[in-house]
Amino acid sequence: MEPQLLHRVSDGVATVVIHHPAKRNAMTAGMWEALPPLLDAMAADPAVRVLVLTGEGGTFCAGADISTLRGSPQQAQTLAVLAEESLAAFPKPTLAAIRGHCVGGGSQLAAACDLRFAEEGALFGVTPAKLGIVYPASSTRRLVSLVGPGTAKYLLFSGELIDAARALRTGLLDEVQAEGELGKRVAEFARVLASRSQLTQAAAKEFANGRTDRDAHWADQARGSGDTAEGVAAFLERRVPRFTWTTSG
Repeated sequence: MEPQLLHRVSDGVATVVIHHPAKRNAMTAGMWEALPPLLDAMAADPAVRVLVLTGEGGTFCAGADISTLRGSPQQAQTLAVLAEESLAAFPKPTLAAIRGHCVGGGSQLAAACDLRFAEEGALFGVTPAKLGIVYPASSTRRLVSLVGPGTAKYLLFSGELIDAARALRTGLLDEVQAEGELGKRVAEFARVLASRSQLTQAAAKEFANGRTDRDAHWADQARGSGDTAEGVAAFLERRVPRFTWTTSG
């Protein structure tokens, strides 16, 4: 099978799988290019409430396919940044499910997700210093926002790998699961996210990402959505709420 991004949707959860096992799921130029339109389609699909990004087999993503850097490194980096920014801008909750190596471009994709769950034994690295590449400003800021300037400099200056326990301590990860438990936990938590109010999630995502000028917009959305009334009624009636507002319109 050619290197590609596989995807499926089930019970409100879209799963995107980085599939290039011959090179530990390294991203080719074509895969970088394919990600933004795929995300656009899923953002517009009302059946999608949550996005899970993972890698085929026992590796998340070993970065960019280095063979694609020989012709035009700058072009390859531009494609990677566009893909990363598209993932960061996805209007619904995103969760990276990480096994094995999460390095270079893989760490960019993971950092662009809202949440990151990993399996014990996973390894993380930001490796442009090994290749003489200038890490993009947007990617650097995103990394700093997760782990702080000290750890970001450690990772960027050295290119060294850190384990899942250290990644959890620094804020790069949100959870670490025992071997064999990651898939079950991700599926369980994705179902939780899919059951919650997309209105709440969309507003919280904007605010958490630094956009604080849309209080009036979200107040209007809340008044017209019916989600608040449904949430209160479900709580009082001790039943599962049926939220109807969607980012897809």
